[in-house]
Amino acid sequence: MALATIFEKIVGADANIAFTAYDGSKAGPDGADLAIEVKSPIAVAYLAQAPGELGLARAYVSGHIDVHGDMYTLLDRMWNITTNDLTTAEKIAAVRSLGVKPLLMRVPPPPQEVRQSALARLGSRHAKQRDAEAIHHHYDVSNRFYRWVLGPSMAYTCATFPKDDSTLEEAQFTKFDLVARKLGLAPGMRLLDVGCGWGGMVIHAAKHYGVKALGVTLSRQQAEWAQKAIAEAGLQDLAEVRHMDYRDVAETGFDAVSSIGLTEHIGKDNLPSYFGFLYGKLKPGGRLLNHCITRPTGKEKTFNKSGFINRYVFPDGELESVGYLIRQMEDLGFEIRHEENLREHYAKTLRHWCDNLDANWSDAVQEVGMGTARVWALYMAGCIVGFERNKVQLHQVLGVKLDEAGRSGVPLRPSVDWP
Repeated sequence: MALATIFEKIVGADANIAFTAYDGSKAGPDGADLAIEVKSPIAVAYLAQAPGELGLARAYVSGHIDVHGDMYTLLDRMWNITTNDLTTAEKIAAVRSLGVKPLLMRVPPPPQEVRQSALARLGSRHAKQRDAEAIHHHYDVSNRFYRWVLGPSMAYTCATFPKDDSTLEEAQFTKFDLVARKLGLAPGMRLLDVGCGWGGMVIHAAKHYGVKALGVTLSRQQAEWAQKAIAEAGLQDLAEVRHMDYRDVAETGFDAVSSIGLTEHIGKDNLPSYFGFLYGKLKPGGRLLNHCITRPTGKEKTFNKSGFINRYVFPDGELESVGYLIRQMEDLGFEIRHEENLREHYAKTLRHWCDNLDANWSDAVQEVGMGTARVWALYMAGCIVGFERNKVQLHQVLGVKLDEAGRSGVPLRPSVDWP
């Protein structure tokens, strides 16, 4: 069996993708708008070690497979393919065709892949030191690289598009303002923003609402960028970002807490302590806005140890359903006042990020290397497909800490409509 034919069977013969291989073989339709080129035996070795998604990703990230054509279109056609195992007869035919050597080659994963053994030495999942390393892996890539991908807002979370043709910057401003309005921010209030990234929410709250805002992040590069941005905006009296674990914040009595894109890193077993900690930081009548990626139901696996995202993008990341998150919030004392799904908005956000990466591809490769740039191209295009096809969702949940008399302090209807 020719090598290109083997890969076609793994990916799926109905995907309308052409295949070429280093052995001279070809498969798939002539004139296809998408093509996968298998460039060396190492690609075969990767697939033999990890059949399906992870093996294909390793081969692509390391440059032993090339994609010709649009990555999003490719992944959209392959969206339901995780591993399409060959029959025993086909495996035997493949071995006879290729020889045993390529299948027995032991090649290390690309350096962009997180070593599970290295994480294990830092403690159990979501121990503080291990969380710090997981965050460092993904967020301390390069501030310059992130600026090219994310744009001037440096907001690495789902934007909210007021119109279909809104720019990414307009949509990120709208997202921060939506969070601020849901939290009821007003001059003189105190806001805690956990997992604050490059300080977008902290700066927005201080600049546009006169709020005294504290943000915390485990990424040193994010904190340094945010501190500089705060100084350049002249907001030092109102805004602060610290390089620290949110669990180490000592202050209490906040009027509001925002958590935008942190819950994915918390872990199912730690959700009660997470929401309990945030509850304890609020004064009576204080509000929490939790914004995070979720699973569409409670039936899916929340943690995929061998998945591409876990190995290359978000080590130890766990996704729950919004229903599960709400139950945890309620059980810790929060009254749920509002919830909405922004799934389609995240697909649009990711499209902008993909376009930005494409536009800055040469500079990005020079800054972080081809392997890391390929990780991002693969991961973001795949996430567009995930959000579009409802494999993942993005929810904002607003909770309130009631006072002793059961009062929420929330008006009967918001003074400004929440989109």
